[in-house]
Amino acid sequence: MQTITSVSEMQALSERLRMQGQRIGLVPTMGALHEGHLSLVKIASDIADVIVVSIFVNPTQFGPSEDFTKYPRPLEADLAACEAAGVDYVFAPEPGEIYPKGYSTFVVEEYIAKPLEGASRPSHFRGVTTVVAKLFNIVRPHFSVFGQKDAQQVAVIHKMVADLNFAVEIIIAPTLREADGLAMSSRNRYLTNTQRVEALVISRALRKATEMVAGGERRVDRLIAEATHLIGQHRRVRVIYVSIVDRLTMEAVKGEITPGKSLMAIAAWVDEVRLIDNEIL
Repeated sequence: MQTITSVSEMQALSERLRMQGQRIGLVPTMGALHEGHLSLVKIASDIADVIVVSIFVNPTQFGPSEDFTKYPRPLEADLAACEAAGVDYVFAPEPGEIYPKGYSTFVVEEYIAKPLEGASRPSHFRGVTTVVAKLFNIVRPHFSVFGQKDAQQVAVIHKMVADLNFAVEIIIAPTLREADGLAMSSRNRYLTNTQRVEALVISRALRKATEMVAGGERRVDRLIAEATHLIGQHRRVRVIYVSIVDRLTMEAVKGEITPGKSLMAIAAWVDEVRLIDNEIL
C-alpha cells in the first residue's frame, strides 16, 4: 500500500492507472475509520482493480462552532486498517494541498441540500460537494462508494454528479450497525458509556417506525409523533429533527408515506455529541 499526500502525484498516478485499463474505486473518508468504512472498502474491492481511500478532515464542511479541531485523526491506525483491508493507495493530503492560499471556488447544490442537515448546518453541503468534486477530479475514479447512513449526502452527491456530468458511478452501501443497533460513526468515539446507552434510542425510534409501517401504518404524523415521543423520554437526547422525506429528493412527505420510497431521518444531540441516522420506510 502506498500513501500519497500530493494532488499532482495522485493525478499522475490515476492517469497512469487509467491508461493501463485499471478500474479505480474511491472510498472518500475523513478518517477515524471503523467497520462501516471498511465495509465500503470491501464493496469496492469486489469490483475494482485498484482501491483508493481518501483520508481528509475537510474544514469547509464544518461550521464555526462545530468539532473540526477535535475531530479524531488517528492516521497511523487508519493506515494500518487500510493496509489490512487490501487498499492499494491512501490519498491523505494536508488542508493546504486541497485549499491552497487564495482558494475561492465552491460547488453548491441548491435543492436537495436545503432541508434537514442543510437547514441546521447551512454551510455543510457546500463543503461536501466541493471536496467530493475535487476528489473526483484528483483521483478520477470509475466509481465511488458511500454509506446509506449519510442519506442526504448521498442524494446531494448523486445530484451533483448528474448535473455536472461527472463520469463517476455512485454506489450506496447499507448502514452498518453495532450489535446493539447504534449506527457506526466516527463521532461515536465521543460518547461516554452512559451517553452511548442513551444514544440507542435513535435507532430504536427508527426501528419502531419501520415496525409501524410493516403493521400497516402510513400516516406521517403518527410515525413522527411516535419516534419523537420515544426520544423525548431520554433526558440526555435532544431532537434536532425527526422527518420523513422522499429518499431521493429529500422533500418532506405529506399525509401518507409510500413504502420503499420514503425515509425517516433523525438528528439529535446526545449531550454535546451530534448524531444522525435514518431508515427507509
